[in-house]
Amino acid sequence: MNIPNHVAIILDGNGRWAKAKGLPRTAGHVQGAKTVEQICEDAYNMGIHYLTIYAFSTENWTRPDNEVTTLMNLLRNYMKNSIKRAQKNNMCVRVIGDKSGLAEDLQTSIAKLEEATRNNTGLHFQIAINYGGRDELQRAVIKLANEVAAGTLKPEEIDDKKIAAQLDTVGLPDPDLLIRTSGEQRISNFLLWQTSYTELYFTPVLWPDFNKNELAKAVEAYQKRDRRYGLVKEES
Repeated sequence: MNIPNHVAIILDGNGRWAKAKGLPRTAGHVQGAKTVEQICEDAYNMGIHYLTIYAFSTENWTRPDNEVTTLMNLLRNYMKNSIKRAQKNNMCVRVIGDKSGLAEDLQTSIAKLEEATRNNTGLHFQIAINYGGRDELQRAVIKLANEVAAGTLKPEEIDDKKIAAQLDTVGLPDPDLLIRTSGEQRISNFLLWQTSYTELYFTPVLWPDFNKNELAKAVEAYQKRDRRYGLVKEES
């Protein structure tokens, strides 16, 4: 079975799920958080080694205050309970994005979680918080520019490896499969550098309703793809 090594997911549809049930948008985020926990388990059991989710983008700060507060509190609760859960499941957890833009207590919780789980050998679970692909690239360019200004790096020495080494995802393989739920067909500033040759899969299923069977459908679709990475396949 050709199981993708790294799956990235854009969690979309929490608000619409809640609205369809006559509930506030915040209820959709609560249910969506439960879905994340289950999909982590399902993904690892399926043979997926890396899972990266888009939890909160740099643009999400413009959402209504009560919704942003709910999302931040959900993250706080996740961080509070996740060390025990991650250790139980041997899961290595990492947060990508501009963590300096988060509240200090969240930054502290993230640091504790990453340190406590860094040597775990099960699922590598990345959570994108205050993350934007363009912001990530901008931060990487600034770091490289500072090295050039300091005289420790020559402009002509900058290549794809040097750039990748300054990204939030340093040390991680690029995603093989990117899933977006809720029917939208765009990547919304997510992992712009890393998804150059990633297979895309869009499903109308809203994130709170996404489950093991839906994940299996996405993997099955991936298995039918012919990944050429820009090369021409020779005729047999």
